[in-house]
Amino acid sequence: MKSSKQVKKVIIPAAGLGTRFLPATKAMPKEMLPIVDMPTIQYIVEEAIESGITDIIIVTGKGKRAIEDHFDNVLELEENLIQKGKFDLLAKVQASAAVDIHYIRQKEPLGLGHAIWCARNFIGDEPFGVLLGDDIIRNDKPALKQLIEQYDETGSSVIGVQEVPHEEIHRYGVIDPETTTGKLMKVRKFVEKPNQDEAPSDYAIVGRYILTPDIFPILDKKQIGKGGEIQLTDAIEELNQSQDVYGYAFDGRRFDVGEKLGFIETTLTFALERDDLKDGVREMMERLLAKHKVL
Repeated sequence: MKSSKQVKKVIIPAAGLGTRFLPATKAMPKEMLPIVDMPTIQYIVEEAIESGITDIIIVTGKGKRAIEDHFDNVLELEENLIQKGKFDLLAKVQASAAVDIHYIRQKEPLGLGHAIWCARNFIGDEPFGVLLGDDIIRNDKPALKQLIEQYDETGSSVIGVQEVPHEEIHRYGVIDPETTTGKLMKVRKFVEKPNQDEAPSDYAIVGRYILTPDIFPILDKKQIGKGGEIQLTDAIEELNQSQDVYGYAFDGRRFDVGEKLGFIETTLTFALERDDLKDGVREMMERLLAKHKVL
């Protein structure tokens, strides 16, 4: 059944402690760690904008003020760039302040489900997207836009999924597909971080969601799941008992910037794609590999 309501709002949870990147994230939000010269959260915001989103709310926590500053105007910096004729840099700086972004504080680190619940008054009774900052997804058509198109057709919550190696499945929320139509799968069950031998499939939930507001009364129960936190996957599984929820195997290359090796791979990949950096980076990598006798 086609939906009569458009998805125009998204939630970007950014309240995590970033413990995997300590000590770098002791004073700097992990979302502000740069991929070459742009913070990871800007890639996420730009995906939302390219998907037609008009209202963004970022759920922050203690020590996350740098995110708000990044998406604000810095008049002194802009004037300095104008005086020095650095208009390319000026355009990049201004681009990060070109969208109206709202903020709310998650006062306690109670999990992803709780972070989404914190934004309930901002969302109201509208369908909405969720984008997780640990996953940068590259595709001509943004992953979020692909999910929105599926929501427009079904009128139901749609969860972004991709196949992952079976030995890594314990790190993810996983779907148990009931029926499949192309890339769209009606889900029988959602399982949060199953053991490898208990995973119902290799389709993992990967950082992109379109949800109906019916998720909020479930999150309002504040049920504790794995890790002693309020898990979004658990709430989606309960929602799935009363209405259809779909998984969608979106097109796009996913970069996991929530892990150190993934972060390094992303940085090198993006640098090698840039005309101003690729030759120098390639030469540097060859030199380092030779020095450490890897070649």
